[in-house]
Amino acid sequence: MSVTLLAGTATAAVAVASEGPAAAPAAALAPTAPVENLIVGYKSSATEASSNTAAAADATAKGKKAGKKAKFDRRLGTGAALVNLGAAVAPAEAADVMAQFRADPDVAYVEPDTRAYATAVTPNDTEYAKQWDLFESTAGMNVPAAWDTTTGSGVTVAVIDTGYVAHSDVAPNVVAGYDFISSSAYARDGGGRDSNPADEGDWNATDGECGVGSKASNSSWHGTHVAGTIAAATNNSKGIAGIAYGAKIQPVRVLGKCGGSTSDIVDAITWASGGSVAGVPANATPAKVINMSLGGPGACGTSYQNAINAAVARGTTVVVAAGNSNADAAGYSPASCNNVINVAASNRAGDRSYYSNYGSIIDVAAPGGETRRATDTPGTVTTPENAILSSLNAGTTTPGAEIYKPYQGTSMAAPHVAGLAALLKSANSALTPAQIESAIKNNARPLAGTCTGGCGTGLADAAATVAAVTSTPPTGALENTTDFTIGDNTTVESPITVTGKTGNAPAALKVGVNIVHSYIGDLKVDLVAPDGSVYTLHNRSGGGTDNINQVYTVNASSEVANGTWKLRVNDNAGGDTGKIDSWNLTF
Repeated sequence: MSVTLLAGTATAAVAVASEGPAAAPAAALAPTAPVENLIVGYKSSATEASSNTAAAADATAKGKKAGKKAKFDRRLGTGAALVNLGAAVAPAEAADVMAQFRADPDVAYVEPDTRAYATAVTPNDTEYAKQWDLFESTAGMNVPAAWDTTTGSGVTVAVIDTGYVAHSDVAPNVVAGYDFISSSAYARDGGGRDSNPADEGDWNATDGECGVGSKASNSSWHGTHVAGTIAAATNNSKGIAGIAYGAKIQPVRVLGKCGGSTSDIVDAITWASGGSVAGVPANATPAKVINMSLGGPGACGTSYQNAINAAVARGTTVVVAAGNSNADAAGYSPASCNNVINVAASNRAGDRSYYSNYGSIIDVAAPGGETRRATDTPGTVTTPENAILSSLNAGTTTPGAEIYKPYQGTSMAAPHVAGLAALLKSANSALTPAQIESAIKNNARPLAGTCTGGCGTGLADAAATVAAVTSTPPTGALENTTDFTIGDNTTVESPITVTGKTGNAPAALKVGVNIVHSYIGDLKVDLVAPDGSVYTLHNRSGGGTDNINQVYTVNASSEVANGTWKLRVNDNAGGDTGKIDSWNLTF
């Protein structure tokens, strides 16, 4: 599978490996391009799952049965085996070897090691006035109002991308990363994996150099652009402001010439989140947020999903770009993976950007910009002021002078949400990845424009979300602190009676909810107005995460304020119980 940068015209690639459940149907993971490596996940009961010697013997035997060379290469951070086919072979030949693995009951899954591509399309910082995406009321993300509470201090954000090219506006916030590109030819640094995540350039000299249909292009410096949006130094009288400018950036290089491989990206996800990868030193500063502005066509494979699940289990929030194909994001990976925050792009008018993927699996939208209108000639840049300005480099191939440049893409939208996730984690360190996702989605505001196809819960709002995870009931809030037990497969209601109000409830009624429960994925939580109208606050999301401690904003302007309001909680499963600890209304 191939993955691309989701911004501008830059491209990159991604791949992942891990042990997990039974493989997806063969048709879903059949190779469509030449394949050099396979990722094989063995069941935990198999000798090959823990013995490199056994895995090596198995690879050789299966290759021989298929009439091909197959050699065990290394163990990935997820436990899967990387099997080398000796050289890039045709899809049909790779499929023959994969069939041998799939026929083995000890094999949980086998996937081609595909490639992914990057997805780029009031401080005193000198370029801050051009950062409409942070502050404009129509379609900005309402970031400045969040800075009074948090700037992201104490949080590391891993940017799994093209690496980092030196830029003075980002350098103060960079911590040690790693270069996970295992191929020296693609890495362009004279070797394979190493501790230097410097971006050596991802240019293509000629058309077709990276496969049929690929085009010659200059280096994108994509990872540095993404990093600047998340955490450029701020109030330093130069350049731009970062969304979480108190946070640290950890550059993790996986994309080089012709993109990046799934196996390298999977190991990068594992390492960045604090997991162990053979032959790679432990990460001294594990990231609590990962940004992946990359992707490619195809459903989420087991390798990606296993690595993401493990990262989330370690407490790391994973943010991904939806893709730039103006198509349903369900057909792209890692956008279609579970346990991620999947971000679509919006433009300066508040519409879905013309290129952005969409669909029911989108979680939220964020500014991705547009350097041209949908009706303008492809390849032109007619509205640079409406794109996302960030740190970059002037070099067309190898690094040159540092600059700032506007890019468009879901690659630009994702780091807005990654920056917001860092703000939330800094403001409330107890938040889990599921709670961070829920807070971002629940406190988004409606897009000012339109989104054909679906853009999740709306436009991410930094100030509203930070307030929701840090606020205590304000003076004047009406509160019920009586405990109401939530049993298995039961529905309970906690009432608050409102009197003395004039007219209707506000369009921004604040509903503070504190529920103690060991599996919030079982729960549906509704606000019930005095006339019986129901406003859903939480609908069985979050899986096995504990507890809901959240402030929701409800447009209750059609409801008479006086009367009995109820918080209704329905548990629809067995095995986990809890209670409504307290809740409040602020008019």
